[in-house]
This record gives sequence, structure tokens and C-alpha cells, in this order.
Amino acid sequence: MAGQLVAGRHAGEPGSVPPDAARLDGLTSWHSDWSGLRVAVLGLGVTGFAAADTLAELGAAVLVVAGDAPADTVRLLDVIGAGLVRAAPGVVPDELIRHRPEVLIASPGYHPDHALLVWAAEAGVPVWGDIELAWRLRDKVGPAAEWILVTGTNGKTTTVQLTATMLAAAGLRVAPCGNIGVPVLDAVRDPQGWDVLVVELSSYQLHHLPRTGPGALVPFSSVCLNIADDHLDWHGSAEAYRDAKATVYANTQVACVYNKADAATIRMVEDADVQEGARAIGFGLGVPGPSDFGIVEGILCDRAFHEDRFETAIEITTTPELRARGLSAPHLLADILAASALARSFGVAPDVIHDALESFRLDAHRIEIVAESAGIRWIDDSKATNPHAADASLTAFENIVWLVGGLLKGVDVDDLVARHVDHLRGAVIIGVDRSVLRDAFARHAPELPVFEIDADDTGEVMPGAVRLAAGLAETGDVVLLAPAAASMDQFTDYAHRGRLFAEAVRDHLGGEADEDSAQAPGA
Repeated sequence: MAGQLVAGRHAGEPGSVPPDAARLDGLTSWHSDWSGLRVAVLGLGVTGFAAADTLAELGAAVLVVAGDAPADTVRLLDVIGAGLVRAAPGVVPDELIRHRPEVLIASPGYHPDHALLVWAAEAGVPVWGDIELAWRLRDKVGPAAEWILVTGTNGKTTTVQLTATMLAAAGLRVAPCGNIGVPVLDAVRDPQGWDVLVVELSSYQLHHLPRTGPGALVPFSSVCLNIADDHLDWHGSAEAYRDAKATVYANTQVACVYNKADAATIRMVEDADVQEGARAIGFGLGVPGPSDFGIVEGILCDRAFHEDRFETAIEITTTPELRARGLSAPHLLADILAASALARSFGVAPDVIHDALESFRLDAHRIEIVAESAGIRWIDDSKATNPHAADASLTAFENIVWLVGGLLKGVDVDDLVARHVDHLRGAVIIGVDRSVLRDAFARHAPELPVFEIDADDTGEVMPGAVRLAAGLAETGDVVLLAPAAASMDQFTDYAHRGRLFAEAVRDHLGGEADEDSAQAPGA
């Protein structure tokens, strides 16, 4: 028999023997005895393979449970000595039950109600995420690095990169890692070692993190940048999503950085159980209080890590300087203030932060100018994968032709449309969830020109959208790809969506595009 439904497992079958809790509690170091530990790893993506590779190196008995997986990665499992079993949806493989795992490592993509996680709960098998595993193993190379944690609905990657850039400019050995693309397990195993890890955490990763006990993180500093409804199909409710995000502040040692404009992050900090002496540090676009970072007459200021903070402030940089580098959109200013607070909590000097910002550039697909022709700017913000991110992008420009749509994941877009119809020239809707957007535009802007791309072929989506957008745009306008939706309905990921948009723009304009910078200077 290839496997069995979760409902078909009975108490007393192999796999139902409770694991040795005392042994698991004692596994808090690379130098603990991990040999022979029976581990099941769910998933064989980047995170799953990193977990399997790490545990195999430690001498554990590793069984990977996965559906589809790249052939090259599967072959590497043989090399590292890990087993593999394929799992059909809703089925617990017999091989997993016979393995009798003492702990299960879940990759971030597995929903809490996934059949294998339900089976683990019924069988009494503890579930760790890759972040908890990495924390337990953080001392492989020299003194363990300090961890700075970053989460939020939007702006995580930019803030991680900003913080890491500032720390590196101060001469620290720093690794940006986590949900940013480099598994934390790879970072803790790097033979050169690090002074600090700046760890981007998704709500999926935070969901599996304990707040107390041997696997609980004790971050140096932490931030939740903002909260807006997202991933509700994964977490089940907005409350569960916010509760997962709040875990970022648990046990923080030095600074809990929060968004003064976001009441949810304020409550998170107020409710957090932190280390004695940890401070709450706010950031916002207004005048800062004595424990805040903010902006006074175009000057980004620190009034938190300053001996005379009740009377004066320390200048970090200015908005004109940031505007010249395409970093002055309101949401980017907020990210810079949050990153500056994290860096200052680690002792980085203000002038070092200022100099680091002079060379910082945004990643591709984040308010990136693709072309400018006939006074029209074409901007790729494909990274705006939810309404909160799209709102920030739309706020940065005045007259917009909006390319919007994709996989909405059950998130409401009505308020987003209502907020921005007054400065839209028109809209082009793409993706599978077009009807929701179509109805929103009809309610809030029935006279606005709105077109749809109904194409099954991925290669036809962006050329069609660009042609329609070009017909709507006038001199002085911005054609903005800010989809407010995930990309997996028609594209591999947001980067694929952005690349195809850029290609379609360049094909449409031919040799007409003007030379321009990588980011939007007016953003």
C-alpha cells in the first residue's frame, strides 16, 4: 500500500510512540548529539534541502517527504545520505510512519491543516520550522552571531538589505538571510562565521516558532514593519496572521522597533514578553518623539539612541539626498527609518548609515523604471504582490495607468481601488481574479477606462497589457505595474512577471525609450 489517509491511522500504529522530549530539549547546539535522531523533512525546495543537508551532516537519520522536486536536488539526497518518499496530497506515506520520526521539520509552504502536519499532531511528533532548527545550531562557527529579525506585510526584503548594508559599512560581518532567499541554515554553516544575521521572516516561518522553551529565539533587535491582511488562505484568519507576526518581538534583548502609524505593531510591542531592558523604538514619517526615528523638515532623525534625545536629534540623511537616488517614496522612507533604528541599536554611527545610503540601490521589480518615452514613465513594481504594497506604490505617483491583477488569495481590493481612482488615467486588469477588480472599478469609478486581458498564454499577457496601457497614457503619466496580487496564476513568480512586462515595454517602444536610472527618481 502506497500510503493511507490521515483518518485511517489508528493509535498504536508505528509513528504513534511519543518522541523523547528530554532529548529534543537538549538539542540546543551544533555540538549536541544529533546522531541517529530520526527526522522527517517536509518539502524539497531551497529550505527543505538546506534542512536535510544540515541534519545529514549532523548524523541524523533523515527522510524527506515531498511531492514534486527538481531531479538534480533528488540526486543530491543520495549524495548526502538522506531518503526520499513521494507524498500524494492528503496521504501519509507508509514509509513516513515506519520511519517513526522524533521531530518533523516543516518547510514554510505547508499549510497548518496539511495532512502531514495533522498526522504529526495526532502522533505527538513535534514540528519545527527551519528557523528554530537554525537557532538551535547557531554556534557551529565560533561565537554565535546575534540575530536581528525583520517581518511585516511589506518592505521586509528592502529593510533587511538596508540594515545589512548599514552594518557592513560599519565593518561588521553580516549576512542577510531567511525569507530573502538564503536559508538561515546555510548562513549558520558558513565557515567564515558572522557577527550578525539579519533574518527576514515570513508569517509562515513565524507560525512554527515557539515563544518559550529551548527552541525560542532571543533576537538582538526586531521589527514588524506593518500589518495588512495577507495570506489569509494560509493562516485561516486575520487574527492568526497577526498573531504569527507578533512572534517576532518575543524575547528581544535591545530594541523592539515598531511602526507609529500602524496600531497593530504598537499593540504587538505592548504585549510582547521581552528581555529586561529592551526598549520600544518607534518610526514614522512625522516629527519623532524622544524614543523615535522620524522626519523633521526633510531631515531623517534619530531621537532614540542619543544621550540628549529629550532636547535634540541626530541627523541621519535628508529627503533630497534620498530622492536623488530614487529612495524617497513614503514607504521607502519608512523602511530606511526602520533599518536605521535597527542599525543604531547595534551601535552603527549615524555618519556610517548616511554613507551606506549613498550607495544603496533597490532590487529589481521594486519601483524600477523600465523605460521613459514621450514623457511617459513605465515602472515595474511587480513585487507589490498584495493591496498594502500596491497602495504604497500608487501613493508615490500622481497620474497613473495601472496594470493590476493576478491571484488575490482571498484579499479584499475594494478599499484599494476606492483610495486611488481619483488619480488614475485608466486601468488594465490581468490575471485570474479579474471579476473582483472589475466590480470594484465599476462601483467606485464607472467612467474610468478599464480594460481586461483575457489570455491563457503567459506570453500574450504583457504585450497585450502594454499595448492597452500605451493607448491610455498621456505625457506626464506613469504606467505602473503594481498588481496587488500574487503572480502564480500566470507566471512563475513576481520576478518572471516583471521581466515579461519589461520585455513587452521595450518591444513596444522599440528605439524610442530614453536613457534613465534603475529606480524611479520621483518615487
